[in-house]
Amino acid sequence: MTIQTSTSLKHDLDAFREEWTRRVGADTATLVAQDIDNLRQSGLLDRVARAGSPIPALSLPDATGVRVDLRALAEVGPLVILFYRGGWCPYCNLELRSYQQRLADFAAQGATLVAVSPETPDDTLDTAEKNGLAFPVLSDVGGRLADALGIRFRLSPEIEALYRRFGHDLPARNGDGEWSLPMPATFVVAKGGTIAAAFVDPDYRVRLDPAEALAVLGRL
Repeated sequence: MTIQTSTSLKHDLDAFREEWTRRVGADTATLVAQDIDNLRQSGLLDRVARAGSPIPALSLPDATGVRVDLRALAEVGPLVILFYRGGWCPYCNLELRSYQQRLADFAAQGATLVAVSPETPDDTLDTAEKNGLAFPVLSDVGGRLADALGIRFRLSPEIEALYRRFGHDLPARNGDGEWSLPMPATFVVAKGGTIAAAFVDPDYRVRLDPAEALAVLGRL
C-alpha cells in the first residue's frame, strides 16, 4: 500500500535534506542517492510484510529494560509501530518529534504508539529523553522483529565507510556487531494483530506523516 506524505513533516525533512546537502557536498549526496536507488532495485521491498499479515508475536525491551509484548498491545486496540534507524539519524528525530506532537490524537483513536530501533536500551533512552517522547521506545537488538517484517538489510561497503567517517558506530550502538539497519517503516496494526497498512521506503529521508497514519486508523 502506497501512502503519500502530507506537508508538515515532509517540509521539515526536505528542509534538513537541503541543508545537509549543502554541508556535505554534491559527491556525498550523490553517493547516498545512488545507494538508495540500489536498495530500491535490489528486491528488498519484495519481502516486506504487507497489509493482511499478522504482526510477529515478539516482545522487546523498552528504554528501561521492561519487555513489551507487541501482540498483547494489539489485542487491546490498534497499534502504530514506527521503525527508525537510531538516535544518531536526524530524519528519525524529526519523525519521532512529529508523532509526539500528535500523541493525543492517536490516544483519541484508541491506538498505542511505539517506536522501535536496533539500538540498545541505553541509546533508546537517550533518544526518548532528547525528543521528549511520552510513548514507548523499544530496542530490537539483533533485528529479530525487523527480520520478521522483512525490513532489515546490510549496509553497502560505501555507506559503511561513509558512516565510519561520520562517527556512526552502528555495531556498538546496536550491540550486535553488525553494519545493518532497518528501513524506516510505519506499520498500522488493527486490533487483534493484523497489519492494516505498511509504509516502507528505502529512502530514509521519506517518512509517513502522522496525519496519514491517523487517517488509516480512522478507517479501521
